[in-house]
Amino acid sequence: MQTFIKPDTITRLAQMGEATQYEPAGDQPLSERRRAPYQSQSLGECITNVATPTGRRPILKTLLTTACERNCFYCPFRAGRSKTKRITFSPDELAGGFDTLQRAGQVDGLFLSSGIIKGSVTTQDKIIDAVELVRHRYHYKGYVHLKVLPGIEYDQLYRAMQLADRVSVNLEAPTQERLNELAPKKEFTRELLTMLQWAVDIRKQHPEQQLAHTVTQFVVGAVGDTDLELLSLSQRLYREMGLRRAYYSGFSPIVQTPFENLTATDPLREHRLYQASFLLRDYGWNVKDLAFLASGNLPTRIDPKQAWADQHLLHTPIEIMTATRTQLLRIPGIGASAADAILQARRRGKITELSHLRRLNIHTPEKAAPYILLNGHRPLQQQSLF
Repeated sequence: MQTFIKPDTITRLAQMGEATQYEPAGDQPLSERRRAPYQSQSLGECITNVATPTGRRPILKTLLTTACERNCFYCPFRAGRSKTKRITFSPDELAGGFDTLQRAGQVDGLFLSSGIIKGSVTTQDKIIDAVELVRHRYHYKGYVHLKVLPGIEYDQLYRAMQLADRVSVNLEAPTQERLNELAPKKEFTRELLTMLQWAVDIRKQHPEQQLAHTVTQFVVGAVGDTDLELLSLSQRLYREMGLRRAYYSGFSPIVQTPFENLTATDPLREHRLYQASFLLRDYGWNVKDLAFLASGNLPTRIDPKQAWADQHLLHTPIEIMTATRTQLLRIPGIGASAADAILQARRRGKITELSHLRRLNIHTPEKAAPYILLNGHRPLQQQSLF
């Protein structure tokens, strides 16, 4: 279906598309997202297929403005950077443009962020105004993800949580000291961490309401931050503040910023952080369980679950027939659904071969083989032909 939007809006949306590549909009790491395949290449730049809590969908990712009065050292929108094209939408323009695309079937979700102009409170009001229009003038009931700016007011966060499905409070760094090196105008506790605590309080005060989940993002590798620092804070946020997701964005240098000559972060480091974060969030692991190098970082040559298993299970394998669910989740190659399938299968009979595990939709039982016993015996492993 052909979409009619005035050319100026198309042009500005397309220019915003490249800008929003730095923002996490769904449940995938940045490296795993891909642009939606639309006929208009320019329009496609600002539409990204992401996995959301209700399934994969094309999301319009945009900013209210690329202008910003802050000077974060890593950011393409920092004040004074002449290479950044400064583009601004009014709440009316943004909401109307989204409605046009949504009714045409080109998008089914909105991610809205912004630079800061005339203070965080003023800019956040405009973000909220835009989404109020999306929800109430255009009656959109689908997925909305809002950026929450540092230093906004309690009532603004509450309203954002009422309007959106997900809100981002991006900490950027694991400590105030690291944040000073990344973004000297941001205050770690007062402007950022406090808002995550507010979100906890808001949920407690309004249990009858369906309020947005909170997520955060860290910039990884620009200022000497370690995986131990990042994951220790992530664990605290998951357990104490109900954080739904931590995003780890490997640093990439941007020209005409103070960090333009720094080295980009290895994408594999970002990947290992996600793997470890999922173990903390979904599998009941503790940061103390993870095998860190002397540098405080995870080894990149091996995934964190296998690193733990190599230390603890090679000589004391886990018996599949008697293991608890918690023990099963420690085994490489066995996730939550596989552990549940094993527990059910044990009620029906013995599991004595790797092929029995494969029948339970465990696609790579060979990965688990060095760390398990099957009915008292180490499994026979057939060498892969590929």
